[in-house]
Amino acid sequence: MRISQRAKRIEPFYVMEVAKAASAVAAKVAQSDSPMIFLNIGEPDFTAPPLVQEAAARAIHDGLTHYTQATGLPELRERISDWYTSHFGVYVPASRIVITAGASAALQLICLALIEAGDEVLMPDPSYPCNRHFVSAADGTAVLIPTTAAERFQLSADKVADAWNEKTRGVLLASPSNPTGTSIAPDELRRIHEVVRQRGGITLIDEIYLGLSHDEQYGHTALALDDQVISINSFSKYFNMTGWRLGWMVVPEKLVPVIERLAQNLFICPSTISQYAALACFEANSLQEYERRRAEFKARRDYFIPALNALGLTVPVMPDGAFYAWANCEGACEKLGVNGSWDLAFELMNRAHVAVTPGRDFGHADTQAFIRFSTANSMAQLHTAIDRLKALLA
Repeated sequence: MRISQRAKRIEPFYVMEVAKAASAVAAKVAQSDSPMIFLNIGEPDFTAPPLVQEAAARAIHDGLTHYTQATGLPELRERISDWYTSHFGVYVPASRIVITAGASAALQLICLALIEAGDEVLMPDPSYPCNRHFVSAADGTAVLIPTTAAERFQLSADKVADAWNEKTRGVLLASPSNPTGTSIAPDELRRIHEVVRQRGGITLIDEIYLGLSHDEQYGHTALALDDQVISINSFSKYFNMTGWRLGWMVVPEKLVPVIERLAQNLFICPSTISQYAALACFEANSLQEYERRRAEFKARRDYFIPALNALGLTVPVMPDGAFYAWANCEGACEKLGVNGSWDLAFELMNRAHVAVTPGRDFGHADTQAFIRFSTANSMAQLHTAIDRLKALLA
């Protein structure tokens, strides 16, 4: 059977490959006094809060399970619009909001809508691997630009301007970022958008971790810049609904019918049950619970990052959002006699029963020297993980 060149271009998602290996080891040690601790997957340990679960059950009971509009429930689009106003002080008309089958569907739709074969999209290195593959699936090319800790592992306006050429279509950024948990400073983001705008390009920004910002300096949506910024968001991270597969995007008004036409054909509509459940995310009790959980994520960060630093797994930039630690592991590799973060990940998995993600997925700029920890786990698990790493590296 002939496989398409498009499919051949897509590399494996190594995060998931490592997760499969970790699950196999976990099954062997499940009954031991050292069961596997999973710090490899970026998934909150919290589930949807009670009002959201109740809303989903009610939708099923009441038979609210038919197709919705391809752009989503109008009332959900309104709730999200209100959330931008109340949470970020930015007015985003509901007419610009399109509900999608997760942020992944949003990225697929926007890439298919805007990227032609041969177009190039600038992205930071390191960055979330699937983002570049969405570009590739639309027959574009993701151009990874190496970044440094001094730049918070984010692109700068100068680097965007220097890399721009006749094939460049725009930039795809993430703030806060996976794997680093760092955000783009608002002034720098404004300068980047101006560079892009002057060249007739598109500014596309992944903001799925925006609700999990821990620093007032960075916790601002790029939608405040103007109505040409395209933002991708999700109910997975801040709203703790990973498996519900629900997200949204904010696009310029003129793009809505284009996205709607693509969504009608490719997805019909997002999950109806998930949409009705998501309405309850914006109830006062739910929002209060989400803010309590955000504080818990911050507390985990505030414990875990200094603990890693003390072990020599140095995190060069304190993450200001999300729930990741991007740690330099060269010293640990030397101590354990392994070659790079890929081998180290399996060493930690097999000897300390701590699953982490090697840097291989996230780009090419020295990523073999880094591993990503997810702190989306209980404080007790994080303490145990540090104790095991300390024992192994001592």
